[in-house]
Amino acid sequence: MAVPSKLQAIVEAFKQTPKPLRLQLLLDYTNKVASLPPHLAGRLDAMEQVHECQTPLFVATEVQDGRVRLYFYAPPEAPTTRGFAGILSEGLSGLSPEEVLNTPEQFYTVMGLAEVISPLRLRGMAAILARLKRQLRERLPAG
Repeated sequence: MAVPSKLQAIVEAFKQTPKPLRLQLLLDYTNKVASLPPHLAGRLDAMEQVHECQTPLFVATEVQDGRVRLYFYAPPEAPTTRGFAGILSEGLSGLSPEEVLNTPEQFYTVMGLAEVISPLRLRGMAAILARLKRQLRERLPAG
């Protein structure tokens, strides 16, 4: 399994960022979480909550024209969780379903985040990726 090039560029940026600045880089990704589209705006019931996250995070996965679209909702007062969502959105949205499904579950371990955030928060990131992969598998035709 290979990390898709868009996501690998983010991983490399974190690896090259000095430890004291990594948390700020993560927080910068909160701005990469786009507003929900009209069919999901105000409809968290149409999304799936990732209960493993310490703060509420909701995810919805769609495939349009052979490309994955990821939608996330996390409140602004949950910057770490929003940062994770921003990384996944920036690194995986627009890829083929196969590229997303082949993304290694533990891709984030080499980013150096374990030095600046808790293991519990890192497990939340793994749970977000696992949840969106499961949703994606459910949306693809069997076979």
